[in-house]
Amino acid sequence: MRYSDLGIGGNIGGAGGVSVKSYVFKVVIEPDKFEDGREAWQAHCPALKGCRTWGHTRDEAMANIRDAIDLYVQDLLEAGEPIPVDQGTIELPEPAVVVNV
Repeated sequence: MRYSDLGIGGNIGGAGGVSVKSYVFKVVIEPDKFEDGREAWQAHCPALKGCRTWGHTRDEAMANIRDAIDLYVQDLLEAGEPIPVDQGTIELPEPAVVVNV
């Protein structure tokens, strides 16, 4: 299961008592411009070094950073690395859904 649609990353467990955690990552989305003056948006996740993307619109940048975070977290899990938890990250011991308004 991919968590990018929920705005969270984490471990998912099935039957057998495997624990499920949820992570909420702070992201930064800033306006930018192409060389020709067209609007663009930069997005990054401070807790995940090098996790950056962009979009033509703010919404596209948000969708792209969700995907980038999901892929980053999946790579960490596959490599057996811990998921970074810092001041911009919330770790919950149970499943959660994040709603951005």
